[in-house]
This record gives sequence, C-alpha cells and structure tokens, in this order.
Amino acid sequence: MLSKNLIGLLLVAGAAGTLARYVLTSWLQQRAGTAFPWGTFAVNAIGCFLFGLGAALAEERGVLTPATRTVLLSGFLGAFTTYSTFAHDTAGLLARSQWALAAANLLGQNAVGIALVFLGAAIVRAR
Repeated sequence: MLSKNLIGLLLVAGAAGTLARYVLTSWLQQRAGTAFPWGTFAVNAIGCFLFGLGAALAEERGVLTPATRTVLLSGFLGAFTTYSTFAHDTAGLLARSQWALAAANLLGQNAVGIALVFLGAAIVRAR
C-alpha cells in the first residue's frame, strides 16, 4: 500500500512530468514546422533515455531508494513520456494517408526508444 506521502509525491511528479512534456513537445513542434510529430518523438526519446538511466541507477547501483524510483520513473517519466500521444499522432498521419510519415514515426520511435533505454543503462554500467 502506498503511503499518503508517496501518493503526494507521485501527484507532484506526475504534474511536473505533464507540464514538462507539454512545454517541450509544443516548443519542439513549433520549431520543426512539419507534419511529422518531432515534438512527441523527441519527448519519447528523452523519456526512454532517462528511464534507462534511472532504472539502472536504481537496480544496479542502488542509488535510488524504492520510493524515489517510483516517484521518478512512474510519476515524472510516466507523465513525461507520451505513448498515447504517439499513437494518436500516428493514427492522424494514417488518417491523412501520410503512409511514409506514419511508418517512420512508428518504426523510428520504437527503435530509438529501445536503443535509448539500453544507452541510458550502459552509461550507468560504464561508470
């Protein structure tokens, strides 16, 4: 069972992750100026990298307490990464018959996300 303190921290971390996602996605997408959802792509990539770092720090280095791990990975990064937005963006590209962009988004985000989880963990292991 989660303590009231941990629930409060999860709420704050989730709100912070949501705000960070919105601001960064909007800012990047405005600068990209294309139909391809670069803002969502970048936020998912950054989130995957940070998740890899955080999980490895917790699991392999014991640097993060279980509560801190929960707050950072489930709270902040759970709200920061945007899988549902990614799915919506891809569906929108498909609905507009932008097949190549939809395929690039689908394959690119998955490949980059997995690679960055491994990279984040590898950085922790190398030190």
